[in-house]
Amino acid sequence: MAKMTLEELRNLRGSKKKEMTQRDGDKCAQIVIGMGTCGIAAGAKDAFDAFLDELNHNDVKDTRITQTGCMGLCFSEPTVEVAVPDMPRVIYGNVDAQVARRIVREHILGKSLVSDHIFDKPAQDIIK
Repeated sequence: MAKMTLEELRNLRGSKKKEMTQRDGDKCAQIVIGMGTCGIAAGAKDAFDAFLDELNHNDVKDTRITQTGCMGLCFSEPTVEVAVPDMPRVIYGNVDAQVARRIVREHILGKSLVSDHIFDKPAQDIIK
């Protein structure tokens, strides 16, 4: 690895620190990505990176993103659970980078479910 200048190190620290703030603290909305073996093999890391990128691109600071082990829906990996206040908690399946970006734009920002990727949801009578 090539040597880095002090300025390059500071920039790297700043960018990584910004990414880590998405994982900490009390946040309004929450994204939990299944990063068990099957999730990682199916591309969960790419989805995770896309979530971070889209959240940063839209300057979303009130959403927490974390990872967990297997969610038990291995047939639909990568799986992602999304919780937004005043909306039902939803588990999305087959979440690649493109779908991750849609979830940020439509669910987190637009307060609308991404219906074609929902694999587990509450009963229809509690959805407004």
